[in-house]
This record gives sequence, C-alpha cells and structure tokens, in this order.
Amino acid sequence: MKLLHLYHDIMNLYGDYANVSAMQRILEKSGEEVAIDHISLCEKAELSVYDFIFIGSGTEKNQKVVLNDLLQYKDALKSYIESGKVLLMTGNSFELLGKSITDGAGKRYEGLGLYDFTTSEKSGERMTADIICTADFLSEPLVGFINKSSELSGISAHLFHTQFGVGDNAADKTEGVRDKNFFGTHMIGPILMKNPHFLSYLAALILGREPETAHLSYERKGYEITLRKLTERAQG
Repeated sequence: MKLLHLYHDIMNLYGDYANVSAMQRILEKSGEEVAIDHISLCEKAELSVYDFIFIGSGTEKNQKVVLNDLLQYKDALKSYIESGKVLLMTGNSFELLGKSITDGAGKRYEGLGLYDFTTSEKSGERMTADIICTADFLSEPLVGFINKSSELSGISAHLFHTQFGVGDNAADKTEGVRDKNFFGTHMIGPILMKNPHFLSYLAALILGREPETAHLSYERKGYEITLRKLTERAQG
C-alpha cells in the first residue's frame, strides 16, 4: 500500500507527522506492505496511486505558501475524493479546499473551491482549547487539541459535533468537514495517535476489512485517561 505525506516539512506542527506513522503501523500489523512518499513544494505527485493521503497543520504564513502549490492538484484532489479513497487533512490545511481565506488584515485568498465554506482569520487572536467531540460514525467520543486563528462558515457536511471546546466558529458546536472519505479537522495533537478508534476506522476504510488493533493498548490507555480528565473539566 502507498501512503503520501504531502507538504511533510512545511505543514507539520504539533507532531502531526505521527498520523502517518500510526497509519503505517496499523496497516503493517494488519499484514500489508506499506511504502510512504514524502512530497513537498516544487515537486509533483500522482495522487491517484495512493491509498491514503495526509496533509498536516502549518503556520498561517506557510498555509498561504502551500495554497499556491496545491492549486496544481485541484482536479486530482477532486477526483481522489470522489473515488472514495481516504484523505485526512488536519489543522488549517483543510481550509485550503474552501472558497476563500481572508487574513487578519483583510486580504482575501482564493481557495481551491472544492467546497463552499469560507475562512476568516482574526488578527492577533487565537482560539486554543482541548476538545471533546462526537461523530455519527464512531461509538466513542474523540479527544484532541485546537490552536487556530480562524473561523469557518458555510460548511454543509460537518465531521464532528463539539461537546467541550471550540467548533468551527464561536456560534457553532460543529467542527470540521467530511465528504465521502475526506476528513478535514482542526484537531491536532496528532488526532490518530490520540484516538485509536478513529485510526482503526480509517484503516478499515483503506483495507476494506477490519484492521489488527491488538498493538494499540498504550494508545487506548492514553485515550481513556485523556477522555476522563477532559470530561471532568467539562463537568466541573
């Protein structure tokens, strides 16, 4: 199986490279041979050959740099998503697929336009929070961390529902976007290490069968401790 970590060097905050490592490990434990490609700016990838693609979070400045490069993949990303293959984008990377991003100074950047949502950044303000959220395709909540300066509006197909922490904007209790097997979320930390059940869900989509999960005992224990502590804060 082939995995792609796109913009691995410039969009890689909060240890989010571990999302790819976690996916590699669960696929290998499930009996697959796995190869990982690391591709960045000024390089060219044939997206259709990959079974899983990941793009992580970057600074607001790096996000705009990546936007110019990502435009070359607009049609390929659309086809990849429509094919049902698994694409995970964390932090502010998934904002690039919307209609536009307006920075804190009021400058508007045209996004790829694959979705109708828009992003607005707040000058000098950040929203940082631990988060608990739920998904209608998972039986257990997810935990994570968000650090962003942006608010999103116009998402029609939300990924998560926020129980504790921040959502897409100050008014909503929803977070992220999902379209087929494209998953976009501001949750970082990295999300697949913190939520082994979400990792297993994505691996099952890639494999077409249930993955081997016996090796995830430490991740599972870490998830349970984090969920308990955050739940106590939410109730307290």
